[in-house]
Amino acid sequence: MANPDPSQVPASDNTEAAAQSSPADPSAVETAEATEQGSTARQLLGMKGADTGDTNIWKIRLQLMKPITWVPLVWGVICGAAASGHFTWTFEHVLMSAVCMVMSGPLLTGYTQTINDFYDRDIDAINEPYRPIPSGAISIPQVVTQILVLLAAGIGVAYGLDRWAGHDFPTLTALAIFGSFISFIYSAPPIKLKQNGWLGNFALGASYIALPWWAGQALFGTLTPKVMAVTLAYSLAGLGIAIINDFKAVEGDRELGLKSLPVVFGIQKAAWICVLMIDVFQIGMALFLISIHENLYAVILFLLVVPQITLQDMYFLRDPVKNDVKYQASAQPFLVLGTLVAGLAIGHSGL
Repeated sequence: MANPDPSQVPASDNTEAAAQSSPADPSAVETAEATEQGSTARQLLGMKGADTGDTNIWKIRLQLMKPITWVPLVWGVICGAAASGHFTWTFEHVLMSAVCMVMSGPLLTGYTQTINDFYDRDIDAINEPYRPIPSGAISIPQVVTQILVLLAAGIGVAYGLDRWAGHDFPTLTALAIFGSFISFIYSAPPIKLKQNGWLGNFALGASYIALPWWAGQALFGTLTPKVMAVTLAYSLAGLGIAIINDFKAVEGDRELGLKSLPVVFGIQKAAWICVLMIDVFQIGMALFLISIHENLYAVILFLLVVPQITLQDMYFLRDPVKNDVKYQASAQPFLVLGTLVAGLAIGHSGL
């Protein structure tokens, strides 16, 4: 019988094999240790290839919250604070922004990821069986408790920030409740926005760009309807980013009847839709910056789109299923920097 592909063997099996291959070989021991450390790190970050043998409940809870997904939300708060035009490098403002990042990242994104795993446990059993719920590492009552605690804590912190900022209307509390509701209908039946490739991915893109931006801007300045409209339009670039995550789940989505864009349009057409959304709406933001006379920021944003287009051609469009992670790792930093450039431009304009 042929040996299985090592990439398909669980991380713990790879570690065991490496350790037994040559007891006297120091390189084998080092390889085993590196593999074990890597799989543990992937577990804590909520990534593929996680170590499923660890039964520490707090590590499992953290894996459910997918810390790797907190980063865009934390960055969004920074962009919103920059867009407010009133953030200063004082101890109080730095502390306020840090608390807002905790609200947006660990608490409310942690809630979002946990509730998504709760309602996705059937599809995860197909696509990602190592996840905590389908693997049986955590019970359903424990998951429900985590969802409720994170939701209550996120809304509570939002209310505290409103009081701290002296808001007459609890803007951050309203945003936290609204965002939590969107997270719920994104994952939960009967609406389950993620069943629709367009609505689901736009909800995801807006939660990564618009919502944390609004929180950061409302905390330090005034959140105007114009800024909300502009950031929602910019979030259509985030829709493109969200589509990338659908390529790895095509098999399970098709089996369970989810209408993700790769399922509806096919792999190659969906890849083109993805890159066009990413590029067109970033360029649209650059044109908007020109319209408000922020030409320097607009040029910088244009320049940040160029390497993204290059990397799309090099990796993503050639094989979106195989190269999705490679493309995101190489291209997304330019999009992330572009978001900050847009925030700084809006803050400078006084919009």
